[in-house]
Amino acid sequence: MKKLRADLGRRAATFAMMALASLLMAGCHHRTTVAYQPPPPPVNSHRSTTSTASTEPPIDLKKEASSAPKGFFDDTSGRPVFTEEGTASWYGTIYHHHAAADGTIFDQNEMTAAHRTLPMGSTVRVTNLATGQQVLVRITDRGPFAPGRVLDLSMGAAKAVGIYRAGVAKVKVEAFAHASPDPEGRWCVQTGAFKTEGDALDLKAGLLHRYNTAKVTEFSGPTGFWVRIDPVQHSKTQAAEIADWIGTPDPAALPYLVRLD
Repeated sequence: MKKLRADLGRRAATFAMMALASLLMAGCHHRTTVAYQPPPPPVNSHRSTTSTASTEPPIDLKKEASSAPKGFFDDTSGRPVFTEEGTASWYGTIYHHHAAADGTIFDQNEMTAAHRTLPMGSTVRVTNLATGQQVLVRITDRGPFAPGRVLDLSMGAAKAVGIYRAGVAKVKVEAFAHASPDPEGRWCVQTGAFKTEGDALDLKAGLLHRYNTAKVTEFSGPTGFWVRIDPVQHSKTQAAEIADWIGTPDPAALPYLVRLD
């Protein structure tokens, strides 16, 4: 009897070892394959920013100016009369072949841009601060209406200055002297975009109550609902006052001072 018990114990131990070996082998066969992930580059890595920024060759600004239609660009031989730095973006497809703010038909491949306050028709030299690429553009539209943005380039200009792929980039904006029929300009305030039309209508009602002589319109756009208010005399001073007031009752609203001409 003792011998039988010993044999059964040895057999049980043997079966247990075989089962364990089978489980280990099965585990090896079903192990998840992990793709190799190279370590991240060091913080001080000097990677080139031009390799993926643009495939376009640098533009010769003098050649660009001379090859443009007569009167398309202003004289750029003097010093800029306006300079700012900030984030530029670009726009194209959904606005292509639609009317721009200056009345022309927007062509996404032309060297044009949108700015909120520069006179229509102004010539701007845009410099990509990361790559040094430059392009001349003509202001034909208004915008960008997004926090922190200073310029909206056409798709063609974005490609030329190396921000098409990235979508946005830090730029230097330099505007040259431009002859305008009204040097003081005509101004309005545009605010939004609101997610719901009700929010836009609420602001419109408040503006009409406070500025009952002004023209207030509500309209929809690709990014939401907007409200625009035109002071009676379209003066910049009054428009600035309205923009300041809008931010007081509704901090979430983003009023933009916009030049019309």
